[in-house]
This record gives sequence, C-alpha cells and structure tokens, in this order.
Amino acid sequence: MEKDRSPRNRTLTISENERASLKEKLCCINSEKVYLSQLINKTICRDLFDILDLLPSEFVDLLIIDPPYNLDKDFHGFKFSKTNDSAYLEYLKSWFPAIINTLKPNGSVYICGDWKSTCCLYQIMRDFTIIRNRIIWQREKGRGAKANWKNATEDIWFGTKSDEYYFNVEAVKQKRKVIAPYRENGKPKGWEETEDGDFRLTYPSNFWDDISVPYWSMPENTDHPAQKPEKLIAKLILASCPEHGLVLDPFLGSGTTSVVAKKLGRNYIGIEINEEYCCWAEKRLVLAESDTAIQGYSDGVFWERNTLSRQMKKTKQL
Repeated sequence: MEKDRSPRNRTLTISENERASLKEKLCCINSEKVYLSQLINKTICRDLFDILDLLPSEFVDLLIIDPPYNLDKDFHGFKFSKTNDSAYLEYLKSWFPAIINTLKPNGSVYICGDWKSTCCLYQIMRDFTIIRNRIIWQREKGRGAKANWKNATEDIWFGTKSDEYYFNVEAVKQKRKVIAPYRENGKPKGWEETEDGDFRLTYPSNFWDDISVPYWSMPENTDHPAQKPEKLIAKLILASCPEHGLVLDPFLGSGTTSVVAKKLGRNYIGIEINEEYCCWAEKRLVLAESDTAIQGYSDGVFWERNTLSRQMKKTKQL
C-alpha cells in the first residue's frame, strides 16, 4: 500500500512502470562462472550466500559492509532476528572471510555496527584484517530513553589487508567555523578570513559529528529502515578508494554506496537480496547521472552539519 506523503516530502518513490524497467537493469547471476565484466557497475539481486563462491579473488579496492545489526529488524519482508553475541559472531564468520578474499592486497574495509554488535565486529576484523581505527559517528536524531542513555552513535571499524594501503587524507578535510581566531603578526594563522565568516580546514578525526541522517525532505531519503547517509559513505570512499577504483557493498540496501561511488567517479558493485531495494538503488543511480550533489560536501571539502546550506543561502543573497 502506497503511503500518503505531503507535497514537500522528497522520499524516493517508483511507479509500477518504472519498477518494470528498473528490474531489467538488475544483474541476477545464474551461471556457475562469473566474469568481472558482468559485475562492474551493477546491482546484483541475489542472496549473498548464493554467490559468495562465484566472486573473483582480490579484485576490489574497497569494501563497505553494512550488515544487519544484531537487532530484530524487518527489511520490508526480509526479517533479521536478534540473537546472542556468540551466534552473531558465527553469522559474521559464515561470510566475512569469503568477502575479504575479494579485496586486493592493498585494499581497505569498513564495517558498520552499533554498540551492541561492535564487540563481535572487532573480533571478526581482528581475525581477518589489520585493524586501523574505529570511527564513531553521531546520529543527531532518534528516540529518547527513559531508563537508559539515548543511543546516539554508531561505529565503523576500519581495517586493511596489509600494511600497504591507499589513504587520501587530503580528500576528506572538514571546513569548520573558527570560534576564537588566532592571529600572528596581525594575520590569520591556520584559518581563512572571508566576507562570509572565518573558517579553517581541519584533518578528520575518528569522531564524526557532522552527519545528517536522511529524512523526508532530503532527496536521498528512501523508506529503508537503516539507510546510511551519502555524506558518511562519501568520506569512506574518498579516503580509501582511488579514482576509477572499485567499491563493493555486499549488503547494498537502498543503494547508497553505489550511488556515492558513481557520484565520485568510482566503479561499484552492490549485492542485495531484496528486489524492491535493488529497484530503489537503480532509480537513485539513474538520478545520479544528472545530480552529483552530496549533502554537506562541496568544492572538495566536508562542512559541519547544517552549515553548508546556510552558507549557500547567504551567498545567494549577496
């Protein structure tokens, strides 16, 4: 049943006619042997476990993995049931080693989770990668908790296959407003003075408080219950995948990783079991051909949350 939406609601929708044409774009992989040319820039609509053994070895520059968290969650008919840590770790072990096998020797991997699943994610990353860091990103929305602290952050574990890996820190600098501008000999030191305010470019830390979770008025929003923001994924891709490199997401969901990769000039492969989500991903990929904008990212830098839109409005008024 279609939802009633306000005229200002920009959540992605697809018509029945669109759905039929979008299905034709999907890659289903029904053969026993798969060639890389069949996979590049495709959305593969299959159960990951059915095709794990068909994927080539060491061909991916970057893995972005956003598996079901250890929670009871209904992904539009595909249900994941919460279990204990031991069982969840066994679930991770059932596919993680094979996915890591697709990574080039100098490739990187990011895997997402919450505070409940992060201990299991650490163990699986420790056993099969060289752990480099844990990123904590702040979700600025969510329900409060009366008998506990509000859960307002999620984790992303960063690992590599070897000590030789790509990392472009210059591509992920953040533009922050200077609160207490310091001068030396009367000139700004480490910051820029402009008509629109005082700003400095800073190197990124492993705590990200500049991410806006997609909501109804954002064109990237879908009805996926656990959609990752394009800005979040953009940071991972720009830092850890070279231009024209290849990103693989084995739990694609509504397509964010593939869409961002396309917008940033990278190749992509997405695997997703839910056909409806695959169609959402394909429509977003079509839209990305004419709109490469990523909320909160402009002119090669990331802006603090909700500051870029205000800056653009101010510029238009001048």
